[in-house]
Amino acid sequence: MLDEKRRRQLSRFVSGALRHFPDDFGLSIDSQGWTDYDSLAKVVTAKYAWAEPRHVAAVIETDEKGRFERQDDRIRAAYGHSIDVDLEATESTVPDQLYHGTDPRILDSILEEGLRPMSRQYVHLSSTIEEAHTVGRRHADTPVVLAVDTDAMKREGYQIDKRGAETFTVERVPPKYIDDRTRSV
Repeated sequence: MLDEKRRRQLSRFVSGALRHFPDDFGLSIDSQGWTDYDSLAKVVTAKYAWAEPRHVAAVIETDEKGRFERQDDRIRAAYGHSIDVDLEATESTVPDQLYHGTDPRILDSILEEGLRPMSRQYVHLSSTIEEAHTVGRRHADTPVVLAVDTDAMKREGYQIDKRGAETFTVERVPPKYIDDRTRSV
């Protein structure tokens, strides 16, 4: 249907439009991050002459990471927002330990201050060491992977939500929940 380059291009554009800059494309996002699906499809097909509404649908339906949620005529990004949205809590089971891949140059800061969302609304944690390593490679050629004691966090009242296929979100991770024995893959 689409070659890999175009599929990735559409996925990145849709992610950016829903997570970071909907106003730039005239998309109206509600307080929970939802927008009209047909409006998004029109924005995409106006941006890329080669794109068709069926391409948008295919990218959303086949996204391996579960970046998108679609309900009837609405769509939203499942996580990763820099715009202010209020994603409701999920009822998913949270593993006792999750992982965070990062640049080793900021390790000391993380161990002192914890994990903060930075330009996003939430800290993203991965369900596997391998996935955290892949995420960490966006920031460093040889990232470190930190283990997070989510079991202790849950016992102490932190809300951790599953978003997408292997991503979990939390407002922040204080240093006491971070295992400072870093892992590499």
